[in-house]
Amino acid sequence: MVTQTRTTASVRHAAPGQGRRGVPFDAVTWLSIYLVLLFAVPSKLVIGPLGSAGAPSMVFGLGSLLVWVLLRVAAAKPAPPRARPVRIALGAFLFAVGVSYVIAMSQPMVAGEASPADVAVLALLAWSGTLLLAHDGIASPERVDTLVWRLALAGGALAVLGLAQFAVGELFVDRISLPGLTLTTPYELGQRNGLIRPQGTAAHPIEFGVLVTMLLPLTLHVGFEHTERRAVVRWAPAAATLALVPAMGSRSAYIGAGVGLVILMIGWKGARRRAMLALTAVSAVVGAVVAPGMLSSILGLFTGAAEDPSVVSRTGSFALAGDFIARDPLFGRGLGTFLPTYRIFDNQYLLLLVTIGVVGTLLFCGLAVATIRELMRLRARSAGADTRLHDLALALIAAVAVGFVSLFFFDAFAFPMTMGALFLLVGLTGALRTPG
Repeated sequence: MVTQTRTTASVRHAAPGQGRRGVPFDAVTWLSIYLVLLFAVPSKLVIGPLGSAGAPSMVFGLGSLLVWVLLRVAAAKPAPPRARPVRIALGAFLFAVGVSYVIAMSQPMVAGEASPADVAVLALLAWSGTLLLAHDGIASPERVDTLVWRLALAGGALAVLGLAQFAVGELFVDRISLPGLTLTTPYELGQRNGLIRPQGTAAHPIEFGVLVTMLLPLTLHVGFEHTERRAVVRWAPAAATLALVPAMGSRSAYIGAGVGLVILMIGWKGARRRAMLALTAVSAVVGAVVAPGMLSSILGLFTGAAEDPSVVSRTGSFALAGDFIARDPLFGRGLGTFLPTYRIFDNQYLLLLVTIGVVGTLLFCGLAVATIRELMRLRARSAGADTRLHDLALALIAAVAVGFVSLFFFDAFAFPMTMGALFLLVGLTGALRTPG
């Protein structure tokens, strides 16, 4: 692994000390706890007194923002001045959201909109805290590998749960009861075309499908590159995830998996590309044999899309959204103020145009562009020098692209698992930066 220069190298001295048996309690340890809260705790369980702002992962994410601020203040030496495009893009987006919030609060507001607006801003700050801590707080390439491995394990564990839900027809998570946490809405196991739609610990099958396909590129990276682990161990997350994808029953999941795999295929060369193509073909044949109705169900989701009520609802929202955008085109009506009771767009970009306007939406897209651009530069610099870093950059490009593309298919800001994972993946870009 090539040695990397960190703009926040002094964080090592500011971070907490060694834990038991010499294991460091650092940003990766903190973010690993965040992963447990984000993925293992069902989304419908919240801290009761806090209401919709009480998701444990959200509270912990706000703690991440505080930790990041304290580490920046306590750093032994100031970080050398150099451009950090992802952090700059995030700052510009947060500024636009702040302007939108101030405008919204300074005008007459319908009763019931103020509280969701506050929660939306708090959620964004929590995701941003996670991003910034990953971006600036991970001190070594080895610790990056550790976090990537844990992300892959989390993706594999979610996939196993989804497979169990699909095979048995039970949620299992409805049996989880944690002290201090309250169930917001009843659990419900969804179906489509007579097949179970697994949802893991997520609030909805769409969110679960997007989350699993977003982590798929990282599971494949671990399988190919973490050769210090036994083959059966490092390939288990990818195998479980690939097995789950056909059973998702979600267009969003299939499109996300397609986007991620196409990007990986373009970046991979030779034997790896051929092996993945063969594996995909074998998986399709096995799936058709084991569950012959699944293939026709998947094809039906696309061939019959024009008559699908969910697609009709999405396309029918354009005119209504256009009316709201025209009223406040620059900064919108305020993040979180367009309530689901008004209309569910099932398109986060459309909802962003309504709530934070053209300026805020463009700056949010700028965060995606800055992230992918930095990863492409990193991949170019590491070519021939560090194959693992080179492949990880590609995996992150695919994962981030899946996340941002999937926002076209549902109102993702209302689903903490998806956005928490996406902002964490964006933050890893800073941890991977090399000099130059």
